[in-house]
Amino acid sequence: QVQLVESGGGLVQAGGSLRLSCAAAGRTFSNYNMGWFRQAPGKGREFVGRIGSNGVSTAYADSVKGRFTISRDYAKNTVYLQMVSLKPEDTAVYYCAAATIWSGSWSSYNYWGQGTQVTVSS
Repeated sequence: QVQLVESGGGLVQAGGSLRLSCAAAGRTFSNYNMGWFRQAPGKGREFVGRIGSNGVSTAYADSVKGRFTISRDYAKNTVYLQMVSLKPEDTAVYYCAAATIWSGSWSSYNYWGQGTQVTVSS
């Protein structure tokens, strides 16, 4: 049983940077692979990236590779999404999720946060 809470969203200009945080309830979330997804208006839920329970393995969608970086802090039970060189098409609600398997499919994730809005202006 895991509760996730995202924070750090907001309004940023194109080319700017933003860091999202996902805090997990409980003593530790070290058993879970952690993923980030996003959903733009009228669109489906899109995989952004994920980091392994070991804190080493990572995978990213082609659309964000080289611009977004996922990391995790076990002591703080928190995973981060560092976003740079933001584009208007990055505008979406961003969700943090936890899974017991290594997957980029939203249906594989067991727990979800409430989401945080990221808006990139041109």
